[in-house]
Amino acid sequence: MMHRSSRYALLTACILITLLSCQTVNRVVNLPTDTPAETHTPAPTSTPLQPVPVKPGDENPDEPVLITGDIPYTSPFFVDSLGEPFILLEDQTGFIRRDRTFVFPLASQAIGPVTVHPDQSLTYQLPLPSVPQGTQVDVDNDGEQDLGVQVFAVAYWSNTWGDPFLEERDGVGWSSAHASTIVDVLQENEIVGGTLIVWAPDDTQDFPSGFGADGLLFTPDDPTAPIPPGYNLIDLSEEPFRFYKEAQPEIDLVEGIGEINDYSSQTYAQAFDSLYEKVSREYPFTVEKSLDWEAIYDEFQPAIAYASNSAEFFRALKNFASSIPDGHIQLSFDPAYFYDRYGGGLGLILEELSDGRLIVTEVFPDTSGSRAGIAAGAELLEWNGGSIQQAISAVSPYSEPFSTEHTRRINQVRFLTRLPPGTEVEITYKNPDQTEPQTTSLEATEEFASLSPIIGQTDPIALPIEGEVLDDSGLGYVRINSFSGDYRMLASLWEHYIQGLLDNQIPGLIIDLRENTGGYTGLAYNLAGYFFEEEHILYYNSLYDERQGEFVRDEKPSKVKPAPLYYGGPIIVLVSSDCISACEGFAYALQETGRAQVIGHHPSAGAFGSVGLGQFALPDGISMQFPMGRPEKPDGEVLIEGVGIVPDITVPVTYESALQEEDTILQAAIQALFVALR
Repeated sequence: MMHRSSRYALLTACILITLLSCQTVNRVVNLPTDTPAETHTPAPTSTPLQPVPVKPGDENPDEPVLITGDIPYTSPFFVDSLGEPFILLEDQTGFIRRDRTFVFPLASQAIGPVTVHPDQSLTYQLPLPSVPQGTQVDVDNDGEQDLGVQVFAVAYWSNTWGDPFLEERDGVGWSSAHASTIVDVLQENEIVGGTLIVWAPDDTQDFPSGFGADGLLFTPDDPTAPIPPGYNLIDLSEEPFRFYKEAQPEIDLVEGIGEINDYSSQTYAQAFDSLYEKVSREYPFTVEKSLDWEAIYDEFQPAIAYASNSAEFFRALKNFASSIPDGHIQLSFDPAYFYDRYGGGLGLILEELSDGRLIVTEVFPDTSGSRAGIAAGAELLEWNGGSIQQAISAVSPYSEPFSTEHTRRINQVRFLTRLPPGTEVEITYKNPDQTEPQTTSLEATEEFASLSPIIGQTDPIALPIEGEVLDDSGLGYVRINSFSGDYRMLASLWEHYIQGLLDNQIPGLIIDLRENTGGYTGLAYNLAGYFFEEEHILYYNSLYDERQGEFVRDEKPSKVKPAPLYYGGPIIVLVSSDCISACEGFAYALQETGRAQVIGHHPSAGAFGSVGLGQFALPDGISMQFPMGRPEKPDGEVLIEGVGIVPDITVPVTYESALQEEDTILQAAIQALFVALR
């Protein structure tokens, strides 16, 4: 018999990838918008060719030449950016002008290496150019046109599109995280602290020495002071600001937006209270889901207070999380908890047909189901003497909670046969070659062969995007397995397939999202941009602002924008209840704009709140995730959450499709494309 620790290791390997793959996050290095504020408009100019104002060396031993430091991170999504990371001397003209559409000038992009250590900690080195090529801005508020200075932050980036330097699709504006500056994302991304690097061409320039009465930087009421020529480090956390030089300063970056809420050092009761206080105030769908937070607290707090060990604490948290109908609420995987409740299986995979029948779609060898003679295609008729429908409705899947009832139902079916090891059940079934039902008793034994299909685990070494030309139809077929992982690889694969569609004049395209559990929404919209000739506003995101006591909309909308290549053929998108988060955002971008039809057995999962700010570290290594961002249409209506992407063409689940004798969804997509191509 497998050792208990080995069981847990196997369970963790099978399930953790699936449970933690769903993400809806803004990439933490930029938050662009389209409406520059009118508070201040210093005029940027091109950098003039000029001599080095201060030469480092023995005569100027403190002149900055190299900046180093650590890049701390706590967000579980940050590691997806480690494909081609670099450090950037980032031009801050976007912030000075309050222009979050500012594109970083190519000539200004001095970059340095990021070292990813074996423990996945990060450090960086940034050599400073003798004369930087950023934007020259006059910020001294003296009413005269001066040569001005160049203002930079140190910022972490990773390359996704094109060459090693940043382009507009990588990001614009100014960094809101993993930078030397501190940014308040709830105050229009204002820089409120940290360190700037300022280069002055001569000794006649002034620079702000404080935030002024309005508390904002680079506005007309800023006090100013002379700044020495060459590079200067500006510490914004002191009042007045500290101007200083240091040859090789160490500046650790600030994680900023996306930093995990760390309650791990608190007691169980304290951590739960801290979690509850934040979530009950900032959860974005309280009204839509009719949540009574006080009642929820009163129901689950006693079990938290009673918990005397990690297992009891986890169990209480699991019950708390499962009570809130939101598929983006996740609790870290506990193999012991899973094994005790779901570690036994019957060796059966089930699917509910559209007509209500429950069919065995797969039987694994050497399991209680196969030994009892149950065959693929068998219909289950009764469970422990009661109706199958009642049995399904009583299941509490490990994967709960869910944002939609159809997703819950599908997972109840999946987990019907996962039971505590040793559990006996009596089932009545009828094999496809039999005329009379049979009743048998089955014991749930320790078996994991049937687990992967239940949790939807995909091939761990498959590429994130795979495509082909369908032989019989000549149509294009691309399957996007994920919007997370190596962003650079995703971008390169996508451009490869789009170019192939164009080069070979493929008339129509099917995009299969049925196994896509989400990822980075910004990347999803970049990929969708290859199907548009004009930009489209999709929605706005709102976050809770504690200072105002309400949700505040970021007036920068999420958009889909045209990409360098354009595929104009008709498109069909395939979805399932496993399509969640960024997957739903991609499908929404194409369906809402009329660019594609959506086909599936069921709507998508309907879990679309942004989770970037909702990561929590709790005692004993337990972590939780809650959505904190609220996606809204211009009229304030929430989109996708609780509904999902509803197919334009719903394909019934038939006996044949359940047994995978034919992919009826794919066949429906091919037929729909032929109609569109007539």
